[in-house]
Amino acid sequence: MKRNRSFCQLFLLSFLVIVMTIITFSIISVEARKNNHRQNMINKRLPKRHTRGRATSPSPSPSPSPPMSTNTFDIMSFGAKGNGISDDSQALVVAWRSACKVGGATVLVPSKLKFLLKPLTLQGPCMPDLTLQIDGTLVAPEEASSWPKSSLYQWINFKWLQNFTLKGSGTLDGQGSNWWTTSSSSEPYNYETQKSYSKHIPYMKPTAVRFYSSNHITVRDIRILNSPLCHLKFDNSKGIQVTNITISSPQNSPNTDGIHLQNTHDVQIQHSDIQTGDDCVSIQTGCSKVHVHHIMCGPGHGISLGGLGKDKSVACVSDIIVEDISMKNTLYGARIKTWQGGNGMVKNVRFSRIQVYDVMFPIMIDQYYCDKHACKNQTEAVVISGVKFNQISGTYGVQPIHLACSNSLPCTDVDLIDIQLRPSVKYQGLLQQAVCWNSYGTSQGPLLPSSIDYCLRSGGGSIKRIARSHDTLCY
Repeated sequence: MKRNRSFCQLFLLSFLVIVMTIITFSIISVEARKNNHRQNMINKRLPKRHTRGRATSPSPSPSPSPPMSTNTFDIMSFGAKGNGISDDSQALVVAWRSACKVGGATVLVPSKLKFLLKPLTLQGPCMPDLTLQIDGTLVAPEEASSWPKSSLYQWINFKWLQNFTLKGSGTLDGQGSNWWTTSSSSEPYNYETQKSYSKHIPYMKPTAVRFYSSNHITVRDIRILNSPLCHLKFDNSKGIQVTNITISSPQNSPNTDGIHLQNTHDVQIQHSDIQTGDDCVSIQTGCSKVHVHHIMCGPGHGISLGGLGKDKSVACVSDIIVEDISMKNTLYGARIKTWQGGNGMVKNVRFSRIQVYDVMFPIMIDQYYCDKHACKNQTEAVVISGVKFNQISGTYGVQPIHLACSNSLPCTDVDLIDIQLRPSVKYQGLLQQAVCWNSYGTSQGPLLPSSIDYCLRSGGGSIKRIARSHDTLCY
């Protein structure tokens, strides 16, 4: 009996040991799994390490790569050197292509560095709100002879863009001095002389910055210097805003227009300083709804519409407002120029509140424009109608006003209002009488010199009817 009881006690004890062992093992297994899960989570958060044998070491630092995690694409991350000697064109193009795919992206040209760019094209279509921010300096190839013959139209070409901004505190330097050289820098520019000057200088000269077939474009704050030809050009575009830019080239640099518009609509150019060897702003055929205001202009050739109608072409320009302008030491002030033999129409143009300082010809309409010593007389002309000159004041060097309109199609609806022009002390020996030829319209005082009051003819009803017949060519 005692033996049976001892056996039962031994069996019960063994059973309890086995149960406790199973429970303890289970608890340890659960804790182990928990610890392993925690370690895995920690490992995921830590940077991965590569192992070589038993030792572990941090992975090497990656080489610079495009910053795809942000919307800023610094061209230094794409291989640009920024020393002004190495060609950084490809770095800019690759950065542009990457940014073009990202909405609201910015291509950055960093400050305090100089980047040599050969002629290139930055094109769309791109995602909306792309920005090129130039805080450093971009320089064009210095030697004219080094430019590829296939790339003489422009230095930096933007095309097929929508909702794009070009801005920054930097500079675009076209290094155009080699392109302007003539037989003597003291001589005035001569077309034939320049054409034959040197076989090392290409006949065609590039524009510094050109926008083609692009809409809703903003250009602001940058500086554009020393372009071989025109500094900033908009062609076949719409919705242009130019604000607070500086354009500069020497007074004797030929054909270096500041801003050139062609076949472009809905334009505002404002609060800028333009000093060139040609027109501060040039408005060509196919332009309408252009507003130019608060511009410092000079030296240069003033603000011009044309030349229009060259080689018997049709020219159409309308709804132009130029106001609140300061012109100093310019050849012309407010000017419209057309070629004989052309066709089309210029209408609804207003020049207002323009201050002139030592400007040779402050007010000019010239329907006999010619860039040679002599041009053949022709009867056809681009019709000019609805032009207002209002509050033009200051000093002139040669003529206060020059209105030379076509014999067959005189200018009509020309208004002269509150003109106050005095001869410049600086140019006393050059003074000439005003030219007033075949211009119809009205004048309102005060007018100085008083001879301006007799500059315009009254009437011209039959001429207006003839002029309106040219509307169908344009509108």
